[in-house]
Amino acid sequence: MTLYDIPLRTLTGEPTSLAAYKGRAVLVVNVASKCGLTPQYEGLERLQQTYGDRGLTVVGVPCNQFGGQEPGSAEEIETFCSTTYGVSFPLLEKSEVNGENRHPLYTALTAHADAAGEAGDVQWNFEKFLISPDGEVVDRIRPRTEPEAPEVITAIEARLPA
Repeated sequence: MTLYDIPLRTLTGEPTSLAAYKGRAVLVVNVASKCGLTPQYEGLERLQQTYGDRGLTVVGVPCNQFGGQEPGSAEEIETFCSTTYGVSFPLLEKSEVNGENRHPLYTALTAHADAAGEAGDVQWNFEKFLISPDGEVVDRIRPRTEPEAPEVITAIEARLPA
């Protein structure tokens, strides 16, 4: 099974998968509306605007596992993201990223090590996973690293489709 085969649901409950983005670089980020890192939505949206036409898709995965910082319904999350940050990138249904109810997508993603060689559980909201256009996890970026940090931009630019 590849990342493209894992069944997902959009924030509105429609079936989807990462296969919808085959041939594109994808930045998967677990997001939350009431976190000190929530302003990272701004940088994520700028990445989508800057690189979307060049083959990047940011995908947000709301998660309430860290301090209960994403308590809202799908409608509340959608309204918050669109009105507060102008989010245009796709959002998936609220999911668990750690523990026994971890979504299968995150079982696959968390097997990938970060730059320090550490794999395993997501540390907090806004942990980022970069997936290459051929569906391989190629980078894991920890939560406090801003979406537009030089190392993130370099990684994205290296993985944009030719």
